[in-house]
Amino acid sequence: MYETYSTIVGRVISDPRRNRMANGDEVISFRMASNTRRRDRATGEWVDGNSLFLTVSCWRRLVAGVASAIEKGRPVIVHGAIHTNTYTTSDGESRTELEMIADSVGLDLARCVVEYRGRADSPAPRPADAQAAGVDSTGDATGAAA
Repeated sequence: MYETYSTIVGRVISDPRRNRMANGDEVISFRMASNTRRRDRATGEWVDGNSLFLTVSCWRRLVAGVASAIEKGRPVIVHGAIHTNTYTTSDGESRTELEMIADSVGLDLARCVVEYRGRADSPAPRPADAQAAGVDSTGDATGAAA
């Protein structure tokens, strides 16, 4: 089977939900929306276009990072495999939704400013690399560049 990989830029529209599966694995999921906008040449005003809504599911190493950084309203960039889920509601209505199994999730730095903290399981940067990158020995960003 072929996977459909995509990168989507948008905004988180639900609080992330963290669940533990029967086998002990954890998953954290959130809904996001990606909207198009364009400037109307005649009026000079911004006009909203189409919207894409999808559920983003994050597994393994993504769970802790998403839990600490992603909240409703935050601008995000997600990358992963997209597929459709079909289900029946409690009212007997058939519905279809898009789901992305994320490989990467990040905050959109074009629309926000963040402070970087390295993961506890990542090696500390070497002193020469850290100085050049403006990072102290703990992996935290330093100075005005943070």
